[in-house]
Amino acid sequence: MTQPILNYIDGQWKPSRTAEFLDVINPASQELIARTPMSLPAELDEAVRAAGGAFPSWRNTPPGDRIQPLFKLKALLETHLDEIARTITIENGKTYSESVGEMRRAIENVEVACGIPMLMLGDVLEDVAGGIDEYMIRQPVGVCATIAPFNFPGMIPFWYLPYAVACGNTYIVKPSEKVPLTMQAIFHLIEQCGFPPGVINLVNGGSEVVNAILDHPGIAGVTFVGSSAVARHVYSRASASGKRVQAQGGAKNATIVLPDADLEMTTNIVADSSFGCAGQRCLATSLVFTVGAARAAFTEAIAEAALNRVTGYGLDDGVQMGPVINHGSKARIEALIGAGIAEGARVLVDGRGKTVGGYESGSFVHPTILGDLDPRGELIKTEIFGPVLGLVHVDTVEQAIDLVNSGRYGNMACLFTGSGAAARKFRHDVQAGNVGINIGVAAPMAYFPFSGWKESFFGVLHGQGKHAVEFFTQTKVVVERWPREWSRKF
Repeated sequence: MTQPILNYIDGQWKPSRTAEFLDVINPASQELIARTPMSLPAELDEAVRAAGGAFPSWRNTPPGDRIQPLFKLKALLETHLDEIARTITIENGKTYSESVGEMRRAIENVEVACGIPMLMLGDVLEDVAGGIDEYMIRQPVGVCATIAPFNFPGMIPFWYLPYAVACGNTYIVKPSEKVPLTMQAIFHLIEQCGFPPGVINLVNGGSEVVNAILDHPGIAGVTFVGSSAVARHVYSRASASGKRVQAQGGAKNATIVLPDADLEMTTNIVADSSFGCAGQRCLATSLVFTVGAARAAFTEAIAEAALNRVTGYGLDDGVQMGPVINHGSKARIEALIGAGIAEGARVLVDGRGKTVGGYESGSFVHPTILGDLDPRGELIKTEIFGPVLGLVHVDTVEQAIDLVNSGRYGNMACLFTGSGAAARKFRHDVQAGNVGINIGVAAPMAYFPFSGWKESFFGVLHGQGKHAVEFFTQTKVVVERWPREWSRKF
């Protein structure tokens, strides 16, 4: 029996009135686990009206009071961490340990947002002119919404939601229709935290709801994470409607390995970066540029790591990598592997056409490594979003940095070296928003923004930390004079 997927609007769980549903399939077992309602634009409008109605009272609630429900939410997320992580694994496919790590990052953002009474402070300058004071205050922008992706159904909404409501905004979450169960579980916890009705709402659905969010005049701000093509659409359409927007796009993350890098450490870290979450994360390493003498040793080591990685159902003991999200994604990834081979790439490890015992119908693509990738080909520029690593050899670190910078994405770039001088040159010159030195997944802690450059991000302010506070507030500057004569009246 499948779990019903409901919307949460104005403090109440409501079934959608739609007649259209999308099957939610466990990607490992292919079991039908839920059916996502393709909610109607009218239902999104209902949520916007509820959020708009709740906004005046919520924005006038003192910040110290607004964060009290977040303290409760943090405790509930900790208490229910195991069941939420299991839900993520069941509907998304990643391993249980990866799901736990995802939720730890979500909780971290709640913790940071609880500092809003400090983070939201304004500025004051006395006597900017004779008897005149000037100060800047931050006020919430209104109703905001998140359009969330399938790959981190628990974490990514928390790049935004806790900051938004702590700043005094009201909120709507639209989860990915592929993975609705995680937000169902989390909203049952949100329901227990004491937020007034309408402050936080949940609307399930597909592209029709997305476009309704982008067009709705009652929504002031939109956040999005997904492919660059959709990010561009979200940014363009929502901006045209006068909204503030942050839209995180795709990636083709590159790592440079220098000859002086620690081979064992580098191999283990790069393997985790490339094949963790089955490569379905925007900070996965998908390209490695080996420099000089690093080529032979690293190529042999990373191929062995890929061959030995245990692929299977994420809730089973010892599994290091789960399936990709569905059979359509599997077919797309395998087709891109074939395209790379057609361009002249050498297959070092082939993960196509393999099955997992007991889960023969699952959407598994095993770790794949393509050597001698054509620097002028299409695959080196294409986001695969799967467990596929391409290798390219160059002679100098300068050549490697030039190749990294020639791509249209700029989400992450990493360097493995024992040289401080090389590391400094790399972080100075590389065109990427998130940079790792001897780090494979340069995911910022919640205190820092999740940066992105070029076609990996559309907007100005990123998720998390101070950027989130700035995004979810608008500044008001007050210039004030109180002539002395007036004070003599009292």
